[in-house]
Amino acid sequence: MVEQQTYTVLTIDDHPLFRKGVSDLIDMDETLELVGEAANGPDGLVVAKQFNPDLILLDINMKGMNGLDTLKAIRKNEIDSRVLMLTVSDNEEDVLTALRLGADGYLLKDMEPEDILKSIRMAVNGALVISDHLTQLLAKALRDDGKLAQKDPISSLTTREREILQCIAQGQSNKQIANVLQISEGTVKVHVKHLLKKLNLHSRTEAAVWALNEGVTALRNSQ
Repeated sequence: MVEQQTYTVLTIDDHPLFRKGVSDLIDMDETLELVGEAANGPDGLVVAKQFNPDLILLDINMKGMNGLDTLKAIRKNEIDSRVLMLTVSDNEEDVLTALRLGADGYLLKDMEPEDILKSIRMAVNGALVISDHLTQLLAKALRDDGKLAQKDPISSLTTREREILQCIAQGQSNKQIANVLQISEGTVKVHVKHLLKKLNLHSRTEAAVWALNEGVTALRNSQ
């Protein structure tokens, strides 16, 4: 019998009641384990360094060191946990900044508890998770921000880069992409870096959102 994998989770949020709610949710899923909680960014960074959890749930609006600064510190310290923003803020600038700083998803706290748990399950497995109306907001922001202004951005990508972009749009992690395409994870990272530069995007999450909203048809037509 194959042993079931357990994914570790850290919550960084300054609302005790919400942390308790998340803890109760995680307890409902035997594949998830809450390894730590923190009420502020600095403490959260210490716990993240200690446990290097599979997933960090991070609020934005915290006193002192806010969630965006905490995310920046997490990435600067090369903590390779996936980071899922879980916040009340649907401000366009907050969404864009978080994703460009390396967040792996962005959810709003007004979601139903079972939907939050479902999204957490998806996130630990490498999928892109963003609240529905924020996906449209981000796609519009990318257009309004002058992204992908060239007439046919897909044409600048190699065949391999197009394959990887499709995988990213499906929510696959670098490891999953490597397995599907039978190449090394390091090679995937290099291709991702190149395609982001060609598409004038900051993160794989931006690439996934753009591909889902703008590029999927173009990708198919280019094959």
